[in-house]
Amino acid sequence: MRVALISCTDMPEPDPDREVLAAGLAAAGVDARWIAWNGGDAGQAWASFDLAVLRATWDYHLAVDRFLGWVDAVSAVTTVLNPPDVVRANAHKGYLNELAARGVPTVPTALVHPGRTEELADLAAARGWRDVVVKPAVSAGSHLTLRVAANDPSGQGHLATVLATSDALVQPYLAGVEGDGERALVWIDGAFTHAVRKAPRFLGDDESVTGPLPIADDERAVATAALAPVASRLLYARVDLCRDDAGQPRVMELELIEPSLFLLQHPPALERLVAAIARRAAAGG
Repeated sequence: MRVALISCTDMPEPDPDREVLAAGLAAAGVDARWIAWNGGDAGQAWASFDLAVLRATWDYHLAVDRFLGWVDAVSAVTTVLNPPDVVRANAHKGYLNELAARGVPTVPTALVHPGRTEELADLAAARGWRDVVVKPAVSAGSHLTLRVAANDPSGQGHLATVLATSDALVQPYLAGVEGDGERALVWIDGAFTHAVRKAPRFLGDDESVTGPLPIADDERAVATAALAPVASRLLYARVDLCRDDAGQPRVMELELIEPSLFLLQHPPALERLVAAIARRAAAGG
């Protein structure tokens, strides 16, 4: 069984899952190789792999069209997980409004397109938001993510910077990330395995997590609803939640492309992922 574990050339930070996943697969008899999707070896014979698993493609947002084209090309000759159509739908965070339209509790999100002239302060005031988060609609690792008072001129400037190259999201800042924190619920091969608490992270911040933590019933219900349409087709997923002022868990991010799965924090999740990869590779996808 040959498996390609897909990363990128310029890793913005170390991948804590990398070594334990490679070791686990080797112990399971899987010939796993790390390959950067945009590296010098990315043009190889992908048909020789039984499976290509997206794991740390953490620069895809800088060349999203190229990345999605690469995923499509590789999927023409071998199985890519998560599936290409899921990856494409998850690449633009406008999916948050699609989740909301299905009745999934999400962080309220205003999608702003380039060329729009509305002032950030006016947009926020119309929704009753005081502190807001501004970020690109295609982003990873807190890229260009800023928390700012809506009437602060620097917020308008940051919004203009984002809109110069992409759609932007404007969301209310939820104070719950400072208390209960942002909860990342990890889902592997049909089941939630564990959760961790993520500290608030903005432009330039390092990631800080604690756990594993138990998953509350209401968190599980929201996360299950978010994944429902595609759950049966996924190898892995992560649903990042935060509680609003009323205590309701809301989806902040639905990570279906390249999320850290915090395998070090919960070895049973590593075992489950290794088993799922080995089984799919043996079956040819």
